[in-house]
This record gives sequence, C-alpha cells and structure tokens, in this order.
Amino acid sequence: MTRIIALTLAIAAGGMVHASDSYSSMALDDTTRAKIAETLTADGYEVRKVETEDGMFEAYALKDGQRYEIYLDRDLKVVKTEIDD
Repeated sequence: MTRIIALTLAIAAGGMVHASDSYSSMALDDTTRAKIAETLTADGYEVRKVETEDGMFEAYALKDGQRYEIYLDRDLKVVKTEIDD
C-alpha cells in the first residue's frame, strides 16, 4: 500500500519513478513521454517516438525536414543530438 501511495505521489508531482538509482531502470510512462515531447516541441521538434536505450531516453523527431535522434538523461536534459541518416 505504501508503494502505491508513493508511486501515485511521484506521478502526480510529475517526477519519474525509478526502481533503483541505475540509469538502466528508468521508467518510461505516459507522463514522461509527454514531458519529453513538450520539451522538444518547444525547441521546434516534431516528436515521432520516445523510448529508452542504453540507459537514456531516446526521442526520434523531425525539425526543418531533417530526422533526429535526441538523447535525454534521467532529468530530461538533452545530452546528445544526432542526425538520423
């Protein structure tokens, strides 16, 4: 019951829930997807897909006709952007 309450509070606060401190255990839920899409849309990207890869969030997006892979850390900060060939 305590875990359910903690999970509910974390989601309500907009936080990400982690099973541990490891990057590999990051949760990708609808709230996190929406935050990533909102952040990248504000930067001019059209977000197509969000998933986790190599312990990071990875967003596939378009901007100015170019496809991008954008990597974000657990704090949803962009750490790497690559042009997707």
